[in-house]
Amino acid sequence: QVQLVESGGGLVQPGGSLRLSCAASGGFFTVYAWDWYRQAPGKQRELVASIGSGGDSNYADSVKDRFTISGDNAKNTVYLQMNSLKPEDTAVYYCNADLKESFKRRTSDYWGQGTQVTVSS
Repeated sequence: QVQLVESGGGLVQPGGSLRLSCAASGGFFTVYAWDWYRQAPGKQRELVASIGSGGDSNYADSVKDRFTISGDNAKNTVYLQMNSLKPEDTAVYYCNADLKESFKRRTSDYWGQGTQVTVSS
């Protein structure tokens, strides 16, 4: 019953910023980790950023020092702050959650619907 709903995508100019949000809701669950992926046309999905239950975060080399992942446990929400955006950041961005629903096994098979980020002048 858990679903992830994303928001915040859009069109921005190079050098601009966007903040993506992804909220989990439905039933009883515990989130253990969050990930952000992106997929550009003709390319494979790639992991952009992740954050664990201990607050540790990791980033792809291509976005280090520009993107920041953070979470709000009270809201069951993860964010991706994207600064200094480049045209090569253009992609559909997907959030992913490692979570456990009551009476089910822990799994990372939870995905947002995707939100388009386009960086262009």
